[in-house]
Amino acid sequence: MPTPQDLLPSSEPVQFIAPGGELTAQTHPRGYRLPEADRLLALHRGMVLGRRFDKQATALTKQGRLAVYPSSHGQDACQVACAQALREDDWFFPTYRDSMALVTRGIDPVEVLTLLKGDWHAGYDVAATRTAPQCTPLATQLVHAAGTGSALARKGSDAAVLAFIGDGATSEGDFHEGLNFAAVFNAPVVFVVQNNTYAISVPLSKQTKAPSLAYKGIGYGIPSEQVDGNDAAAVAAVMDAALERARSGGGPTLLELHTYRMDAHTNADDATRYREDSEVEGWVAKDPIVRLERYLLSQGLLDEAAVEAIHAEGEEQSARLRERMNADVQHDPLELFEHVFAEPTPQLLEQRAVVEAELAAARADQDHTAQEATR
Repeated sequence: MPTPQDLLPSSEPVQFIAPGGELTAQTHPRGYRLPEADRLLALHRGMVLGRRFDKQATALTKQGRLAVYPSSHGQDACQVACAQALREDDWFFPTYRDSMALVTRGIDPVEVLTLLKGDWHAGYDVAATRTAPQCTPLATQLVHAAGTGSALARKGSDAAVLAFIGDGATSEGDFHEGLNFAAVFNAPVVFVVQNNTYAISVPLSKQTKAPSLAYKGIGYGIPSEQVDGNDAAAVAAVMDAALERARSGGGPTLLELHTYRMDAHTNADDATRYREDSEVEGWVAKDPIVRLERYLLSQGLLDEAAVEAIHAEGEEQSARLRERMNADVQHDPLELFEHVFAEPTPQLLEQRAVVEAELAAARADQDHTAQEATR
């Protein structure tokens, strides 16, 4: 039985690379180690490509191709390091802000953005990708993640589950239920709080009095850790340890990644109403890509030509995404009535019949107009 001391996070967020790119440590007292060079290079490439995708998605929203887009800009290290740490057979439960992580996981970018276009489905095959639909209600996916983890363990699988939430979601009842269930049933789940300091416009200081959100794990008997969420190396190292613990039967872990949302909450938000430009500028100096890139350049593991090549790759991917997203896809309006109930209700069938009749009338009117035009 772990003691309360065993459950406590580190007194300071785990960090290997400082904002200026300097190495602060190669090992941590808790056994975390700086990832190998190949891993660091993969993290850098993933973040550069991920941010270019994020920027393109934001632009598509302004062009009317997406209904809404919650940017991950600034949280790149959290998104990429966590997603890259997963195995193909692991399960992932994302939030609405985790499109970058989904693309990093290998899901088609157009499929990732389908839901944000306003379509009725997730866009990607949930079972094939082992990735749940992006969840908009806060923390509700944690209960699903805990149940999935418990089921995997009961089946004898060593697959693990990753569940993302934001700092605001830690105030929800589903946060309590998900963590408590996972702890009691020793589910192999890594709960990751991306603490970007704001729940839309509510600052962290008005959400909790805890010294760190990671301390919330203690009440459930869950070991916790806090990490510099803008240090991709630290996020990767701590994620590896948490996933290994889950796979080996050690149960759930709660991680708090200290990071910052550089853009507004969504394209519908005006962040200048609740935070100062000076605050944002302070986090610009902690940019996760610049930090890792400086370190890799200083160690001779990366050169300017390689950096330019990665950016060029990002531009090519964005061009393909623009082309595909700008293609108008014809949808059948009757799809709205599919997969609502296992057995359609009388009301649903009645509504479907009304829409079907309206569509038939519209087609007949178009045919009549076309015939008149040819006379």
